[in-house]
Amino acid sequence: MKLDRNIVEASVRAALAEDIGTGDITTRATIPEDMTASGSFIAKQDGVICGLDVVRAVFAAVDSRTTFTPNICDGDKVKKGDIIAIVSGFAASLLSAERVSLNFLQHLSGIATYTAGCVAKVAGTKAKIVDTRKTTPGLRVFEKYAVKVGGGSNHRFNLADGVLIKDNHIKAAGSIASAVNAARANAPHTLKIEVEVENEEMLREALAVKADIIMLDNMDLQQMADAVRIVDGKALTEASGNMDEKDLSQVAATGVDLISMGALTHTVKAMDISLRF
Repeated sequence: MKLDRNIVEASVRAALAEDIGTGDITTRATIPEDMTASGSFIAKQDGVICGLDVVRAVFAAVDSRTTFTPNICDGDKVKKGDIIAIVSGFAASLLSAERVSLNFLQHLSGIATYTAGCVAKVAGTKAKIVDTRKTTPGLRVFEKYAVKVGGGSNHRFNLADGVLIKDNHIKAAGSIASAVNAARANAPHTLKIEVEVENEEMLREALAVKADIIMLDNMDLQQMADAVRIVDGKALTEASGNMDEKDLSQVAATGVDLISMGALTHTVKAMDISLRF
């Protein structure tokens, strides 16, 4: 997954407009227009870096004369104290771009770092760590990119990407069978059909109508293992529901194919990175 340049530039413009407003008053009042400077982006903790092209776009949008030189690439691991990148140009431009550049870099690196940690916990199993649609409004493309950079996989990007029949769909349709049959009759044949189940009865109903993927919602480890045994390869299985609170290695050991985690994007802690002149 790559970031679309047009999306990056549009998002950067919106972020800068929000942050700078009608002008950076402090910088205008204290820094001569012709003063030049350089600064280093420094990792203040170990982690996985993500968002360097976005940072480059931030500085370019503020002042095209600014030079941004990364020492690493997205997906590279850094140690505390490592210099991630160097930026140089007019001091006023660097100062006006500082906060937005750090916001993107810290947030996306935080997602990549946390994802990498989760992926490491299921290493050696067939389970894949996948994200969800629980993303920051307007930042989904960036956050799902960061998940990929961290070694995770992407679930559907939006509601048009696949059929995912959840509890409220089932209630509205009347049953799993009714919902799946309607989806099969009306949705494009190229899309897989996934059904969320909460117990064995729902699981067997989803299997009976040949769902492609079965989401095991908020099941304990024994229930997940039993579900995988019952499915027996007839569909992909996805463990879901507060996975950040569970031992991921134990979840993976149940034999599920996917472990979806909203926490990859909705509650992740930003990586500690600073910009020092």
